[in-house]
Amino acid sequence: MSTELLLRERKTLIQERLKADGRVLAADLAAEFRVSEDTIRRDLREMAAAGLCERVYGGALPLAPGSLSLSQRVAMAPERKAALARAAVDFIAPDSTVFLDAGSANLAIAQLIEPDLKATVVTNTPLIAAALMEKPGIDLILVGGPLNRAVGAAVGARAQRDIEQLRPDLCILGTCGADADAGLTAIYFEDAEFKRLIASRSRALLVAVTNDKLGTAASHAIVGIDQVTTLVLEADAPVHHVAAFEASGTTVVMAGGSER
Repeated sequence: MSTELLLRERKTLIQERLKADGRVLAADLAAEFRVSEDTIRRDLREMAAAGLCERVYGGALPLAPGSLSLSQRVAMAPERKAALARAAVDFIAPDSTVFLDAGSANLAIAQLIEPDLKATVVTNTPLIAAALMEKPGIDLILVGGPLNRAVGAAVGARAQRDIEQLRPDLCILGTCGADADAGLTAIYFEDAEFKRLIASRSRALLVAVTNDKLGTAASHAIVGIDQVTTLVLEADAPVHHVAAFEASGTTVVMAGGSER
C-alpha cells in the first residue's frame, strides 16, 4: 500500500473521529495509528489548511458552522433561538446600557425586549436596530461605518472607533464557535477584532449559543470561555459541553431551565 494511500485513509479516519467525538487529540491518534505525534500534527495542519478542521492545542476541532448571511441564519431553527432569547432577555436590566452584537439569536433577543423597558441599546447591526426602532423605552444607538455583508453588521475601523467611547453594562456577543478549550471564535478576522474590543470594554459578557456551535472552532479567536460571565445554552445541550463550560467558571443558564 502506497504512502499516499495510507495518508488519505488516515485523514479520512481522522475526519470520522471528528464527526463522532467532536474533537481529536494528537496523542490518541498517534497511538491508534501507530505513527509519531509529529506525523499526526502534520496531518492536522494539512487538514486545517484544506478547510477540513480547526487546529487547537493538542489536537483539532470540527469547523464552526459555515458562513451564511444574517438574513439566511434568521430563518434557521427560529424556535430554538426564541427559547435562547427568552432565557437571555431577562439579563437586560432597567436603566442599563447594553451592546447587542450581530447574530440571529441576538436578533431574537432584541425582538423580545419589552417596549416599555427603559434602557440604552447599542448595536452595529441594522436588522437589530430595525427590531428596536418602535420600542419607545429604548434609547437606540447604531454604530456606523461600512457594512460587512457576510456578518450583517459594521465591524471595521469606523465601528471600532465608535465603540471605544462606550462602556456597556452588558455585552450580548455573537459567536461562530464555542468550545471550553478554544473559547469563542469567529469566521472573519475583522469581526473577531471588533468582538474582542467590545468584550474588553463591557462590564459583563453574555453569549447565547445554539447546539450546532458547541465544540467547534472558527479561524479567529475572540475570548476565552473563562471571560464569559453568562453562557445561555439550549435545554438539550450535550452534558459534556455543559460540564466543561462550568469547569471554566462561567455561569451556565439552560434555556427553559435554571441557572447552573
